Amino acid sequence: MRKTIFTLLTVSLLLTSCDQEVNPFSISKQNIGLLTDSTQVKDLEAIYAKDSIVKKIAGDEFLGNINDILIFEKGGKKLLELSPKEALDSTATIGSVRIYDSRYKTKTGITTISTFGDIKAQHKISNIENTLRNIVVFVNENNTFFTIDKEELPGELRFDMSKKIEAANIPDTAKIKYFMVGW
Repeated sequence: MRKTIFTLLTVSLLLTSCDQEVNPFSISKQNIGLLTDSTQVKDLEAIYAKDSIVKKIAGDEFLGNINDILIFEKGGKKLLELSPKEALDSTATIGSVRIYDSRYKTKTGITTISTFGDIKAQHKISNIENTLRNIVVFVNENNTFFTIDKEELPGELRFDMSKKIEAANIPDTAKIKYFMVGW
């Protein structure tokens, strides 16, 4: 009887340990590596145990300031910037993630070293916003938006915030400055 229970326990342990490991640099609609849309701030220490976590305290909870959390590799390379949905609340979930490291990749292969041409080829662009120094390209498939520096645009589009910028106005070679995933 004990041998049977021990054998069943061993087999079940082996089967559960064979689960596929999550790629720490994959980006999908509900996760970025081990970080999910339901991850709480208090769980970050365990998820990024091998990395450095820097919590910026910009204000207090009464002012409603969101306090961003920076994730660095131990060598000092900036990986991510996380914005919790609630300030100074360890049970708050992450509202958006800004991706800096080029190893993070969407299922369609888009990284921070991709170009606008890559985005256009892999995604349907839903909106383009013209800001002071950047343009922001929104795609709906995975709650992602890409920021491109206006220096990548033709001269006549760089300085006028009132101009409507279309996908045809952006060179395919325009580089991504950074991109974000919002939950």
